[in-house]
Amino acid sequence: MLYPWPGSIWLSTMNLDVNTLFLVTIYVEAILGLLLLFAWVQNTAIYAVAWWGFADLLRAASVVLFGMFGSVPDLVSIDLANALLFTAFALTWTGARVFDHRRTQPMLLFGGAALWLVVCRIPSIAASWDLRVLISSGIITAYTWATAYEFWRGRGEALVSRWPAIFMLFAHGALYLLRTPFGAMLPWSPTGNEVFESVWMTVLSFEALLFTISIAFILLAMAKERTEHRHKTAALVDPLTGIANRRAFLQDGEAQLKRQASDPHPIAVMLLDLDNFKSINDRFGHAIGDRVLTRFAEVAGGCIRRTDLFGRLGGEEFAAVLVDTTRERAIAVAEQIRTSFAKATSDVDGRPVVATVSIGVVISYDAVLDISALLAQADHALYRAKDNGRNRTEIASIELILDRAKRSGAESDVPSIRAAARSAA
Repeated sequence: MLYPWPGSIWLSTMNLDVNTLFLVTIYVEAILGLLLLFAWVQNTAIYAVAWWGFADLLRAASVVLFGMFGSVPDLVSIDLANALLFTAFALTWTGARVFDHRRTQPMLLFGGAALWLVVCRIPSIAASWDLRVLISSGIITAYTWATAYEFWRGRGEALVSRWPAIFMLFAHGALYLLRTPFGAMLPWSPTGNEVFESVWMTVLSFEALLFTISIAFILLAMAKERTEHRHKTAALVDPLTGIANRRAFLQDGEAQLKRQASDPHPIAVMLLDLDNFKSINDRFGHAIGDRVLTRFAEVAGGCIRRTDLFGRLGGEEFAAVLVDTTRERAIAVAEQIRTSFAKATSDVDGRPVVATVSIGVVISYDAVLDISALLAQADHALYRAKDNGRNRTEIASIELILDRAKRSGAESDVPSIRAAARSAA
């Protein structure tokens, strides 16, 4: 064998024959591979799990060939076995790329195995046991660190299980490089069956086996975490525009009003409705209509701050909550959205749509009304905008808010609302 196989357990202190150790390694790798493939069958949307499953199965196959050392030519038990091993690590790396929606690299996928088979034909390298150990360790370290790097590149996705995977992959790759100096210090006969009588090699071998088991379950955890994250996102994000849906907007808006109760600041609530949207669908088709909706989401999202809330309530109706915003700024933002949207839709995929939007705005100075009540007041202003010719912004009358507060039994808050309204006028 070229070097101690990472899954095999080299223990001179235990009365286990080599065949038993190889069988344990084969069973562990095969079971983990089948487990990952079974998990992939349950959720075929995450193809990376299948890549990782085949990687474990290929490692099991390489162990089978390693176990034939002495009974078959070295070309099979060493050269081919290592080529399969390198390809298994390359499959793990490719799975990491697929996991973060990057393209596969066929040349690099088989590059390690091809490099190994070529260099083993060079007489000077074939004759040097230590040099072959160094090359093989370097190939495995390169694939392992490349896998850690792929997970690092995708850290923008909030998956907690990425971090232990990155750490374990980096540490495992580093330990592979340590096998070369340890191998030079420890007794080893490439033609015999001696076992390393060293606590260091025992630790390294145990680490490799534990790594194989641990990383498989961490990768499964990553796949599970992504699935749960997607389900949560699907429940809170509008699939067409990518912004908050009605449920998420109402939840976040209510939470913002509760924060306002402890630290009062004026809040502007906007209701935005695209004008004559049905006629846009009828004239240009639903595909163009969808593009108009997504373009509006882009335009409006670019006009508000990251601390503000913005969501799609349904159809062509959107809403926004502007935090700590004066009446003048709320009007300025609404006008910026209105004019920018008309300009942005002057040409939609080559069609002169020129869509417009009507906006109703209400300013809340105290936490008297909930988000639904404020949206209802903004809706009154929106209908005035529609009645007055569309493509305009209207502000809800403060008298409507005062009347609503009285009917809700919040008369004690009316003076503070009226005072705030006068100071903001």
